[in-house]
Amino acid sequence: MPGATALSEDGWDVVTLLDEIDGIGRDPSRGGWSRHVFDDAELQLRDWFLTKAVLLGLTVEVDRNANLWAWWGAPARPGDNAIAVGSHLDSVPGGGAYDGPLGVTSALAAFARLRAEGFEPTVPMAVVVFMEEEGSRFGLACLGSKLMSGAIDPERVAALMDSGGATLAEVARSNGVDPDDLGRDDDRIAALAAFVELHVEQGRGLADLGAPIAVASSILAHGRWRLSFGGEGNHAGTTAMADRRDPVAAFGTAVLAAQRAATVRDDPGRGAHSRATIGRMVAVPGGTNVIARRVDAWLDVRADGDVEARSLVDEIVATAHEGAAAHGCTLEVAAESYGSRVDFDPALRERIAGLLGGAPLLATGAGHDAGVLSDVLPTAMVFVRNPTGVSHAPSESSSDEDCRAGVAALVTVVRDLAS
Repeated sequence: MPGATALSEDGWDVVTLLDEIDGIGRDPSRGGWSRHVFDDAELQLRDWFLTKAVLLGLTVEVDRNANLWAWWGAPARPGDNAIAVGSHLDSVPGGGAYDGPLGVTSALAAFARLRAEGFEPTVPMAVVVFMEEEGSRFGLACLGSKLMSGAIDPERVAALMDSGGATLAEVARSNGVDPDDLGRDDDRIAALAAFVELHVEQGRGLADLGAPIAVASSILAHGRWRLSFGGEGNHAGTTAMADRRDPVAAFGTAVLAAQRAATVRDDPGRGAHSRATIGRMVAVPGGTNVIARRVDAWLDVRADGDVEARSLVDEIVATAHEGAAAHGCTLEVAAESYGSRVDFDPALRERIAGLLGGAPLLATGAGHDAGVLSDVLPTAMVFVRNPTGVSHAPSESSSDEDCRAGVAALVTVVRDLAS
């Protein structure tokens, strides 16, 4: 292991680590960063992480689901009660600098500080980077943790296709991951006692509270549905308005339905949360002077529980069907993913909040690997203040001071859990 002097240098400061990767994956057209699983930017980040882990004296491995692990000592075995911390390195298209990387860099910085202090854990510890958390390349979020926990069929995952027509199986194989090995990792689950994920807050709860750190209490129920509107392609200049079967017009009714239905239900001040978003649509063939023949759109819905989420989706879909019929179009709806509400392990949550001086508890509408893994082991999350609350956008931010407060919190948590 590197000596205490080397580990105490500024090179292991979380702000310095974030600066090291700042230029990787910058998106000149969208702004922000675009880092998607196994693309050039994400591969650079993987290499960066593995290099930093080796410099820190950690033992690195890539698991069967393309997740990266950096172990303090030998990799854990079933029954070892290991503690894992980390997050992800991929991003949404044109995303911010902190969503994902803050958790990874903070974990590295925390391990470096613990080494410099001469800490000796009594159980194995690891920094983990989960694969394809955002789902931006293959359409399904949290693939690495869902595969590891058995929450998704590995054959379905292997067949997922990106926008260029490449399957995940093909891309994984070309990057040294055997797609036939994808799936639930019982030995790894059995080796872990807990997973703690640090993440920039994706909201302004901490800004309103005037606090730098919080502990997650729960995650809203969350699902994604694909809406496919079918119409008739035609000429934009020669087709009378009354003669059109325009799927884009039909799609517009779904956008407005989602906005209306969620708005009347969303009342955070009274503890009611309903969110509906259509942030991606593809018109085929997509010409400026062409009436499209098909529109595919993706509906993202989040709510306090399963009943609330399903009710919201049902209303939006019913109105979208009416809109499609009114425009002479068809509509097919397919559920692509769904996750019920997550309530984080109460004992672990309260233990961490106590360690952090009674840090506030915050619910979140954002999905995370920690939420997925909560079905198979105790998990928790630590949030770091985001002054504006903006996330999944280039203006996502956190102060250097708050980032360092996050590392200090993680050091406290890891020292306690691994003692």
